[in-house]
Amino acid sequence: MKRRLWLFVLASTFCFAQEKGGESGDTLEIWRWVNFAILAAGVGYLLVKNLPSFFSTRTSGIQKEIAEAQKLKQESEQRTAAILLRVNSLSADIEAFRVQSRAEMEREGQRIREEAAAHIGKLNDQAQMEIESAGKTARRELRAYAADLALDLAAQRIRTRLDAGIEAILVDRFVGDLKRQESKN
Repeated sequence: MKRRLWLFVLASTFCFAQEKGGESGDTLEIWRWVNFAILAAGVGYLLVKNLPSFFSTRTSGIQKEIAEAQKLKQESEQRTAAILLRVNSLSADIEAFRVQSRAEMEREGQRIREEAAAHIGKLNDQAQMEIESAGKTARRELRAYAADLALDLAAQRIRTRLDAGIEAILVDRFVGDLKRQESKN
């Protein structure tokens, strides 16, 4: 019913404005304002009719986007907290790794020192054996040299004491000893 009333008012105003077209400028000016008021009322009616649904749709869309943005913000804050937790635990992991590597280095150093000490002990034993062996060899060589010297000295003494007469006596005794041994056999 309101629509019909508005249509009637609009149509009658339009018709009335057409009939009064020949009147003076002041009346024409009034009718222009009346036409403008009708037009403004029509536009206002359309705006009042359509804008609330547009704004409510727009508001709900904005609220939905705000909720999504808040959700994304919370998720990013959670991811940031998780990353910070990992970074904080990373420093603890690095420190644990340092402690572990120091301990391993100390164990490896101790193992190397023990191996070196064992190797040094083996080298000492081997050197001691070589020294003893060299000592025995030197003593043997010294005995052989001393024996050679003694033989040379004895030969020199015998030569100085031995003359042709003593030599003949010694040869005769030697031959006599051989004959006696032969007769016993």
